[in-house]
Amino acid sequence: MKRSQPICHHPILLLLLEAKTQTPATFKQIHARFITSGLALHTYPLSRLLVAASLPPLSSALGLSHAAAILRRATRPSVFLANTLLSSLAAHGHTHLALSLYSELLLRRPDTPKPNNHTYPSLLKACSHPPWHPHGLALHAHLIKCLGGAAVDPFVRAALLSFYSKCGKLAICRQLFDQISQPDLPTWNCILAAYARCPSDAESNGSGMETLFLFQRLQLSSNRPNEISLVALISACGDLGALSQGLWAHAYVERNDLVVNFFVATALIDMYSKCGRLDLAEQVFAGLPEKDTHCYNAMIRGLAIHGHGRHVIGLFDKMRSEGVAVDDVTLVVMMSACAHAGLVDEGRRCFDRMQMDFGIVPKIEHYGCLLDLLGRAGQLEEAEEVMWRMPMKPNAVMYRTLLVACRIHNKSEMGERMIENLMQLEPEHGGNYVLLSNMYADADRWDDVRRVRKVMKDKGIDKNPGSSLVEIDGAMHEFLMGDKTHPHSKEIYSMLDEMDKKLHECGHRPSTKEVLFDVEEEDKEDALSYHSERLAIAFSLLASGSSAPIRVIKNLRVCGDCHSATKLISWIYRREIIMRDRNRFHHFKDDSIMCNLGGL
Repeated sequence: MKRSQPICHHPILLLLLEAKTQTPATFKQIHARFITSGLALHTYPLSRLLVAASLPPLSSALGLSHAAAILRRATRPSVFLANTLLSSLAAHGHTHLALSLYSELLLRRPDTPKPNNHTYPSLLKACSHPPWHPHGLALHAHLIKCLGGAAVDPFVRAALLSFYSKCGKLAICRQLFDQISQPDLPTWNCILAAYARCPSDAESNGSGMETLFLFQRLQLSSNRPNEISLVALISACGDLGALSQGLWAHAYVERNDLVVNFFVATALIDMYSKCGRLDLAEQVFAGLPEKDTHCYNAMIRGLAIHGHGRHVIGLFDKMRSEGVAVDDVTLVVMMSACAHAGLVDEGRRCFDRMQMDFGIVPKIEHYGCLLDLLGRAGQLEEAEEVMWRMPMKPNAVMYRTLLVACRIHNKSEMGERMIENLMQLEPEHGGNYVLLSNMYADADRWDDVRRVRKVMKDKGIDKNPGSSLVEIDGAMHEFLMGDKTHPHSKEIYSMLDEMDKKLHECGHRPSTKEVLFDVEEEDKEDALSYHSERLAIAFSLLASGSSAPIRVIKNLRVCGDCHSATKLISWIYRREIIMRDRNRFHHFKDDSIMCNLGGL
């Protein structure tokens, strides 16, 4: 038989392999032609045969073992063929089979190809999903052992960087990135996404600031930022409340003719919402010729955190009328909006009908929103009953949600039950001890407050310090409670004294229940004056234009006294103040508060 003939016809056979109408019978006929004509002796055609056998729906009909058998019986097995099949399996969700094939490569039989640099990227990508994280860690150890010095290959390091990024291992991710002398754009995007993925508003603002610094370094490199780079930057600006930088990023997209795709649009809507510019978020949303589920979710979330519950319901109805798919995130933000706006019936109806109307089985996040909805409305007995009857175990967030509601509605007996369960789940979480201390302080049980504080000290548990950010002329300024590290600290504290004097003249009397120490009443009032948001407002009054709104981003919940004091400060100084805490926005303008006090 002449070998030239099959080579001449192999483009036709390859085209037949890629036909969408491929059936098991036709595939087996093509496979037979590969064998009889000698095409199976050539690496590239055989690699295409392997890929075809591993793709659905053919893989389902034949069984993936068929593709593995083709590889095992190859006359000239090579690591290229093994990597081709391994990559195809990993890319189509067959992570277990891909790892099994990799295990065969590790057996080191004479006829088994050995892993190389191209073996690991696809496997690491497949292991970046949560259930497979431990296998990804084992792969890292394997590649160091198998490849030795070759592990510094840039493609392998970039794959490791991506893996640890998606695992949330930011320190390892940064260490790997710093070892790459000349990162390409995908590598830059990976490290930017890693920092942007780590939320700044939960514990600290470090990750968001580092995203901004890294983007500056990217601009100085030989790489040109693309849409993926800008999504990470815009997301970081939203977490930080850095409106000026967010506006610059939006302008950068337009100046450089980047595509405002669904990902960029979603990031912009989210950023403007988090920076207190709901008008600009709505402008971006309205300007989109097409909107997907993520765009709608971002806009609904933005309206929700600003307290526009009725607008959320209208937008949700529009989303459904336009045929845009509703997902589980949509229903979470919908119910959250109803909770903050006090729309109990609407929120309960959304939960009750989510499975019937949208085919979505309630997850723990939806139950958490229902508990929040009922707790804010004071329907705590019903909320507790829902928690014990739901099909999954309550998590710490649920207990904390009901505990806060118990404190607001003076349900101390239920609150003690919640804190007992919470302590069993998270015995080392500082915030739980603070909540317990709050309950005792509300009841003037100062001996118990001191006992809780001693337990925290003995265990080395610290509460997260409250911090507030303000942006002045594009620069971010951060304040902690009682902070005196700012260069203009003297002027800030003089302004604080002036603010306190004017507040007293207007009849404001501090709510000292927010200060959880058994100290003299005068000392408690001083402690309230030095809360981080007060320092941020004082600095903004000094440093910003007299007509500019003051925007404060706080990492924790704003206390009730600061809430009422800020309303008066806004009226006294004729300044609009927009404050974002860990839960929502609070708008203060003239003598009004555009937020729901119950949503604190």
